Amino acid sequence: MIDEARRIICIMTEDNKVYQELSDLRLLIKKLRAPDGCPWDRKQKPADIGKYIMEEAYEVIESLEAGDLQAIPEELGDLLFQILFLAEMGEEAGTYSLNQIIAGVREKMIRRHPHIFGNVQAATVEEVKVNWQEIKKTERSAKRDQEGLLSGIPRSLPALQRAQKITAAAAVYGFDWQTTSEVLEKISEELTEFRKAINSKDQDNIEEELGDLLFTMVNLSRFVKVDSETALSRATNKFLQRFAYITDQLAQGGKTLEQATFAEMEALWEETKSKGI
Repeated sequence: MIDEARRIICIMTEDNKVYQELSDLRLLIKKLRAPDGCPWDRKQKPADIGKYIMEEAYEVIESLEAGDLQAIPEELGDLLFQILFLAEMGEEAGTYSLNQIIAGVREKMIRRHPHIFGNVQAATVEEVKVNWQEIKKTERSAKRDQEGLLSGIPRSLPALQRAQKITAAAAVYGFDWQTTSEVLEKISEELTEFRKAINSKDQDNIEEELGDLLFTMVNLSRFVKVDSETALSRATNKFLQRFAYITDQLAQGGKTLEQATFAEMEALWEETKSKGI
């Protein structure tokens, strides 16, 4: 009983510290936005902050992928600052408030976790995801007509991420392949069409067919339970590491990239694979 009381006191004490820090940060933002505050901060518009939020979110992801335990809290702090900044702008305009934001997301999370806060059964991750999509489907139907069911996915998302979300949402309504093999067959079909487009030398057609091929590849990533954005990001980072190795090795041999032949660079590229780079 004593241990439980101590635990509750510790939680309350920590909550008070968090509340005070949050209050202090909000006061700092209010000061920056005040008539006698920072000219740059006062000049910002909601759309500007939206861009900064996107940038900060990517920096959080980079620190997580790198496992940089020092950078993670700093990047999360930068992201939190931009979110609170945007919330302050909403309060200034009288359009929304931080309290409204917090209450809204709390209610949404309770609504989307009926297996925790209700009587729905969901023992596995897959069952939770199915319930989640069904709840979102109901929410979307209540907000817009059938023509706009997929319009709630932000256009500002990276193309791969947006494509994967859109196809996942469409799948909830039954518009989807049944097996991975069917998606692979579609990729073969799109690849054939892409080759024909290249032979036609019609640039618009080439772009269209390449887009179809990429879109189908995103569907494949969904079927094999891989996030396409993350997969491409990892592949890009791997390329950068291997290309840096090529550059360093050439430099040690007294050569620049411009002086090296493709065969030399290709040999070094294969070397990175044997070294596990």
